[in-house]
Amino acid sequence: MTPVVDIHLRGNDLLLVPHPPEALGALPAGAGLRHDPRLGGWRALPLLLPEIERALGPAARLHFDPRPVLPFLPTVSRAPRPYQREALAAWQSAGGRGVVVLPTGAGKTHVAVMAINALRLWTVVLVPTLDLLAQWRAALAEGLGAPPEMVGVVGGGERELRPLTVITYESASRHPRLLTHFGLLVADEAHHLPAAGYRRIAEAAVAPYRLGLSATPERADGGHAALDVLLGPEVFRREPEELARTGYIAPYRERRLRVALSDAERAAYTEHVRTYRGYLAARGLQVRTAEDFERLVLRRSGGDPMAYAALRAHQEARRIAFGAGSKLETVEQLLERHRGERVLIFSEYNAAVEELGRRLCLPVIVHSTPPAERRAVLERFRAGAYTVLATGRVLNEGVDVPDASVAIVLSGSGTRREYIQRLGRILRPKAGEAVLYELVTRDTAEPRVASRRRQPVGVR
Repeated sequence: MTPVVDIHLRGNDLLLVPHPPEALGALPAGAGLRHDPRLGGWRALPLLLPEIERALGPAARLHFDPRPVLPFLPTVSRAPRPYQREALAAWQSAGGRGVVVLPTGAGKTHVAVMAINALRLWTVVLVPTLDLLAQWRAALAEGLGAPPEMVGVVGGGERELRPLTVITYESASRHPRLLTHFGLLVADEAHHLPAAGYRRIAEAAVAPYRLGLSATPERADGGHAALDVLLGPEVFRREPEELARTGYIAPYRERRLRVALSDAERAAYTEHVRTYRGYLAARGLQVRTAEDFERLVLRRSGGDPMAYAALRAHQEARRIAFGAGSKLETVEQLLERHRGERVLIFSEYNAAVEELGRRLCLPVIVHSTPPAERRAVLERFRAGAYTVLATGRVLNEGVDVPDASVAIVLSGSGTRREYIQRLGRILRPKAGEAVLYELVTRDTAEPRVASRRRQPVGVR
């Protein structure tokens, strides 16, 4: 009897039924099989389908199509840039699995369009926000010449499963069976995928081909290492400075402006730092990393009054340093210097954004801004009715922010991702030079925070 392994889809799993039972002997020990005596077979994650097919060879008999062909002939609407061709070639050389890293504004979406055109398979695109649903739907329809009925979205109250489907991470995590229909999975902002609630998306997807896109795939928790399994290894990377030198994104310069605390701010800052350091000294603790802070201060604050006081003191010291009053005066000076140019102002704290809006009569967008108001403000900024816009973290990613030529970072976290995302907001090609200003308060912890976010990948 010729060995055969029937492979079915059952729920969110593959079901492997061997004939005879020893036909599964070709699978490696790490294939993650789980015996299901009720169905007389073995369960495995759909993620493992390519590995299973390679191991079984002709013995594999599929009862579903993991590579469904598009029912229309795509036509790419524009020629790729050289680095986009290189990115696609690198991904194809890796077997159609892997992560491409390009800065915001460098055309990551077009790399996905090219990959879809090359494979011509049913494709699902994962996106982190509702704003990106509409952006990707338009990009696929225009970029591939796809008829409207060929492109659907799932999320925000819509559920249109089409040959080209854009779905939010949240919807995909709730309905993983929808992911069994596609041959190519594209993960936009792929750094979200390793999160505990989203890993199951990649594990439940049948797609043999996978493309991750991100400007900053690295995660503070180290979870980006899981992308090698969920999507494939990093296959291509270009940094902003590389593309700026070749003219594919705007030339830019970065300037760090140091400001000082007022006497009252300095006194309050010093007192809060003394409280925080006093706790560490009293407990014999050393905090060198964010993980140390979470373990030794944050987690202990629930049951240790001294740890709670230290946590509050740390937060207040940070708020004072990041929100120094002299920063607002510096912003006023920079706006005067760049009068008539389009300017984005970013802050770590929404309260600082709102204070800036009140003081300078500026439009602002924070997490609590209603969607309709947010859309109206962005549209007015895009049309030039507003030339300055202040915001918090809400516009870091996942929102189509109109291009600007000046970014002012009032304050920010120490993550390189946030820094690259904010820089990317001014990097779309333009006639002149873009500039990013970082405002940091001298003689506080903020200069160290600012330096961390500029460090190269892998350095901490």
